[in-house]
Amino acid sequence: MPKYTDIRNVAVIAHVDHGKTTLVDALLKQTHTFRENQAEMTETRIMDSNDLEREKGITILSKNTSVFYKGTKINIIDTPGHADFGGEVERVLNMADGALLIVDAAEGPLSQTKFVLKRALDYGLKVILVINKIDRKDADVKKVVGDAENLFLSLASDPELLDFPIIYAIGRDGKTFFEMPESMDAPGDTTPLFETIVKTIPSSRKDIDKPFQMLVSAFEKNGYLGRLAVGRVNQGVIKKGQYVSLVNVDQKVAGNFKIEKMYVNEGMVKAETDEIESGEIAYLAGISEIEIGQTLTDPQYQVALPTIEVAEPTLKASFGPNTSIYAREESRFLTSRELKERLHEEIDTNLGLKMEDDPTDSIRVLVSGRGELHLAILIEKLRREGFAMEVGKPEVILKTIDGKLCEPFSELTILTPEEYVGTITSELGKRKAQMLDMTTDDRSGVKMMYKISEKNALGLRSALMTETKGQVSISFLTLGYEPKQEETPRIRNGVLIASESGKALSFGLDLAQKRGITFIAPTEGVYEGQVVGFRPVQGDLEINICKGKQLTNMRSSGNDDAIALAPPVKYSIEESLDFIEADELIDITPKTIRLRKKWLSKVDRVRAERKGK
Repeated sequence: MPKYTDIRNVAVIAHVDHGKTTLVDALLKQTHTFRENQAEMTETRIMDSNDLEREKGITILSKNTSVFYKGTKINIIDTPGHADFGGEVERVLNMADGALLIVDAAEGPLSQTKFVLKRALDYGLKVILVINKIDRKDADVKKVVGDAENLFLSLASDPELLDFPIIYAIGRDGKTFFEMPESMDAPGDTTPLFETIVKTIPSSRKDIDKPFQMLVSAFEKNGYLGRLAVGRVNQGVIKKGQYVSLVNVDQKVAGNFKIEKMYVNEGMVKAETDEIESGEIAYLAGISEIEIGQTLTDPQYQVALPTIEVAEPTLKASFGPNTSIYAREESRFLTSRELKERLHEEIDTNLGLKMEDDPTDSIRVLVSGRGELHLAILIEKLRREGFAMEVGKPEVILKTIDGKLCEPFSELTILTPEEYVGTITSELGKRKAQMLDMTTDDRSGVKMMYKISEKNALGLRSALMTETKGQVSISFLTLGYEPKQEETPRIRNGVLIASESGKALSFGLDLAQKRGITFIAPTEGVYEGQVVGFRPVQGDLEINICKGKQLTNMRSSGNDDAIALAPPVKYSIEESLDFIEADELIDITPKTIRLRKKWLSKVDRVRAERKGK
């Protein structure tokens, strides 16, 4: 174990795609956390370790690692940059004494930058501003620094927190500078950043002589040891074999437990140890029943620390077992009991999620999250584990405040080329969004800020991506609840519904494509009531795509022409959540994502429609 005399706990916070994880890669590699022949030395985004993070290019879960610099151990807490995963940021900031705020040199501070900085300043963390990607052709470093300083002024309540150092970085090349370099080819490494961390961030080692106390910020699962409680030792010392008390927020003792094993971070691995002092991030085994927000203490000092405050979810969707004819053959887990147990397990660790019984259906549950991406990632995670489910249309969570019905509002930041401003303005006008600001830059395009209700923002990301051919960056910041706004009527065109079960045939698909866009490929299995396409007009249409060409012994002109089919459109889970209406469900199995009507037969659909009227 490397010798060290001091500890610094540093959270790395940023808006999504501002280079946070890439910079952490450089810190790990340049401190020789890995041997030269280890695979990690040639990898990028080392901290984004799970498949979903690598595929989507975003950090979803916060993670801990450590590096050693001149006798100081620096624990690095990498946090997500997307607003939907803000719960991950909120639960780990209490483990840090300082933060690296990374801002893109071209895009500047965006909505999530504001969110993560406010949370860091609320915790009283010392912040180091890192202007990253200074080598971008459209970088405007002076303007970005000015914008960041104005952001600090608007958010900081303590004047001491306004005195922050600035580091300039090219994270991709692992170069950092105290001053803006004259040339982007200037040699450099991560030394300036490390020196600033050691100088600026206060030591985490304090109150070693006091009784042991640690807030549980997370827990990890271990196949042999069960749950490992993860948190920063707030004060005192903990030793292997020692007994600790588990104290709830209300100061009631939940039990006493013996610490079986203990671990600390050493690079990307956990090293077993027999003693952990104040300031260190610890992993403790032996506590059988534990929840995030509880406190572990010395049995002679049973005092709970303040719990973790996490912003409330704003969106909910109904989850239930999959009832389609393909669920059994395409999944491992498909019962309501299995799905509910797994969701309960997820909600224990994912503080941004909540779950309650669905009042309209006893076998279904309502899962609440921070946004469509938050729910989509949860669904994809369960799907990859072998679960099948049916998910309903997301709904905004309403609250009654001071006798008024209120809904959540968001600040929306959009970056786009100037040619799409008219299109975007028109779309947001339809959704009753209020423009807050618009600035134009010859190099980086147009930056627009809007205030919009989350109800009217549903499906906005997909709509703007389509209308701008993908040339748009969209980010949200939840502003809180305000009196409910008049709803924008959302009129979606009709869908094509399968009238028969079986395998799709080219002849039937050709007939369907004459009436709209299809979601199904030839020979793909379909069932009655499945949504198989999208119409260019309103009103649903039933169609038999399993229909084959009638064979006769007569030949006619054009009869044997090959059928040319357009490729099927396939929606992702997030796009499906945007697409479906209240009378539809997403049919999800580990192999396929399908869309379907709630009522599969035409008779049941007509009855439900009459009942609704």
